[in-house]
Amino acid sequence: MRDQVRVVVIGGGIAGCSALYHLTQEGWTDVMLIERDELTSGTTWHSAAQVTNFGMTQTMVGLKTHSINLYKELRDDLDYPVGYNYGDGGIRLANTEAQMDGYRHFASMAAGMGVDFEVIGAEECARRHPLISTDNLLGGLWDPTDGDVDPAQLCQALARRARLAGAEVNRHTPVTGLTQHADSTWTVHTEKGDVKCEIVVNAGGYRCNEIGAMMGVQHPVASMEHQYFLTEDIPSIAEAGHRMPLLRCPISDYYCRQEKGGLLLGFYEQDCRTWGMDGIDPKFTNALCPDDLDRITDVLEGAFERMPALMETGIRHVVNGPITYTIDGAPLVGPIPGKRNAYCIIGLRAGLGEGGGHGWMLAQQIVHGEAQYDTWVIDPRRFTGHATVELTALKAIEDYQNEFRFHFPHEHRPAARPMKTTPLTQVFVAEGAEMGIVNGWERIDYIKPSPDFEETLGFRFNEVHDVVAAEVQNVMTGVGMTEVSGFNRFELTGGDVHSFLDRMMCGTVTKRWGRVGLGYLLNEHGMLKGEATIANIPASDRGPNRVWYGSAAASEFHDMDWLQTHLRADEDVQIKSLTNAQTILVLAGPKSRDVLAAAARGDWSREAFSWLSVRETHIGIAPATVLGISFSGELAYEIHVPNENLHAAYAALRKAGQAHGLQLFGARAVDSMRVEKGFLHWKADILTEFDPFETSLNRFIKMEKDDFVGKEALQKRVEAGPQRLLVTMTVDTTDAPAHGGASVRSNGQIVGTVTSGDWGHRTGLNIAYAFVDPAYATATGLTIDVIGAPVAAEIIESGPYDPDYSRMRA
Repeated sequence: MRDQVRVVVIGGGIAGCSALYHLTQEGWTDVMLIERDELTSGTTWHSAAQVTNFGMTQTMVGLKTHSINLYKELRDDLDYPVGYNYGDGGIRLANTEAQMDGYRHFASMAAGMGVDFEVIGAEECARRHPLISTDNLLGGLWDPTDGDVDPAQLCQALARRARLAGAEVNRHTPVTGLTQHADSTWTVHTEKGDVKCEIVVNAGGYRCNEIGAMMGVQHPVASMEHQYFLTEDIPSIAEAGHRMPLLRCPISDYYCRQEKGGLLLGFYEQDCRTWGMDGIDPKFTNALCPDDLDRITDVLEGAFERMPALMETGIRHVVNGPITYTIDGAPLVGPIPGKRNAYCIIGLRAGLGEGGGHGWMLAQQIVHGEAQYDTWVIDPRRFTGHATVELTALKAIEDYQNEFRFHFPHEHRPAARPMKTTPLTQVFVAEGAEMGIVNGWERIDYIKPSPDFEETLGFRFNEVHDVVAAEVQNVMTGVGMTEVSGFNRFELTGGDVHSFLDRMMCGTVTKRWGRVGLGYLLNEHGMLKGEATIANIPASDRGPNRVWYGSAAASEFHDMDWLQTHLRADEDVQIKSLTNAQTILVLAGPKSRDVLAAAARGDWSREAFSWLSVRETHIGIAPATVLGISFSGELAYEIHVPNENLHAAYAALRKAGQAHGLQLFGARAVDSMRVEKGFLHWKADILTEFDPFETSLNRFIKMEKDDFVGKEALQKRVEAGPQRLLVTMTVDTTDAPAHGGASVRSNGQIVGTVTSGDWGHRTGLNIAYAFVDPAYATATGLTIDVIGAPVAAEIIESGPYDPDYSRMRA
């Protein structure tokens, strides 16, 4: 075993083998894999190993497409062919129109990635899969590429190719410890000796937290017991004359695929069970959990109703083994929060099906600093301090119980809630607030018009549409208040703060004390990395001159890593997080200044406190910091208050607002207003796949600056010309918004993809943002797929509401 390499990958399942192989494909061959036992001896060996192209985001579809293409290549390798049943086809069933709407949308989204799905009716489902009944069935989504792969052969093939490229694979080599040095390099301690390396990758499967503990981190990954069984031969399968398509059934919570002359059936029972919460036996390798078929009786009954032939066959073999889950079901692939030169590829619930793509994305991030897709949906930093294993276990149970039931727009499932609250959370609930969740924080979604009000979840406008319209109307004509919990807030101090921020941002950084600005951060490839509000707070009895850096709630770990990574040793800058210490109350609307003036001493006139000002004050008796900024397009104020004083500030504002008709509003209203004002959403419209010029943020870029992160790469991109351009579009329907991922077409040809959309209640427009081919950035006659159907769409100027910003400056 070598004692020094560039990268050590710990774990020899699909995650580790894929990461190792793809590192060699990206040109790094001085790499090593260390496995405590045999390759594939964890979850991988007993995986059902289904390989579908289905995903709920374009990134996930892209990862699965890469996996499929890689597995086909390995299947056709004459020297070491891998068993891969490609193209059996697969059906995801549905028995509600809302589910069918979802499938129509996902088919359009996948089409933008070059993947062809088909939405089919119940009878066609039965024709393609002759074992199923059409009772209680509307139809399904057909994936023609669906199939299954041999897990052990796949991993051995990836390891073999990595070895041929120069990588080293060490089996039966338990890792006993990890030590990080002052220069951020690592020593990996094993029973066979130490290995020094630049970078460590945790690919430890269900033992990932054992590896995490060695580097002082806890990953939000929990394991669930999962059972499937193999049936005896079924005559009707042989009679069909073709391999049975794969089946995934959200109605009865099971899946099945052909296995020789019978079926493999897997179950997602409601009476499910976590595994390994109190530690894992070191000897648990190539092992299974005890069978427990009584637990799956309810699911099995549903499978019998859907597939009557099952009642006439026997069970040949039962498998019950652990599979890993994260909080949202998607894996953790990328940098480990708070660590240098440490990455993970863990929580791969569907590891064999998409593991090829995950290793591909991870290798690109390690070698190039970024992947070709925006990988936020799998980024380990999307979960922050609330993401304990205990919380993850509750979410894993919930996700397991809903394995084939996708999330609807605006759906916030109840498990592990409430986790992060403010002193006002229950106050808002008592006032009728329906709460959503952002990065674990409870946040007002909308105010229910009556205690028994319930929303019908789906992809179309529903009962909440008129509720949001009323909230927007109040903000436009009077004054509204909402709470923004969990907003990311860093306090920067030191003599080099402004020069540091000037280097980090591609535009002008506001340096005047008492003023606020907006800026954008790029990565080294000139692509958009982040968006931040910069507030320069003058010295006072609360502290010296200091700068507040504010960004999206979910960006807390992401942005802290980025800033600290780029902070030079000779720069006088200190960064302190206030994210969990303060909360924002927002006043918005033409009467908001009157409410603020009634609650806080001082002159709040336009002349004394103009747009983009910041001032420390008291709201009633509560200390607060007020920023004159708006995400709604109306006159608005962000009032930042320490959590211990939040209730006092709220009471003062409510009292001051009585004379002005102050009403509460929620995040749904904010989203409606921001799309018609032309404001973008981080990780919906602001993506690492595009540069700021492509994202139509030209006014925030100053190429004449001496230097900023990503400038040289951005200059090269400018010279090469844009690949896509972000445009604003109106959609000619009142039935539904254009959902993110929907395809934009010209004469049926896909020319772009929607990033976000909503109804603009002040303009009466159905608005969507979309990245389109530059040749179509001013085109006419375009359509957008709205729930799968082409709807006429028109490109308009961004921000159709109050385009001269007069209302915000009032």
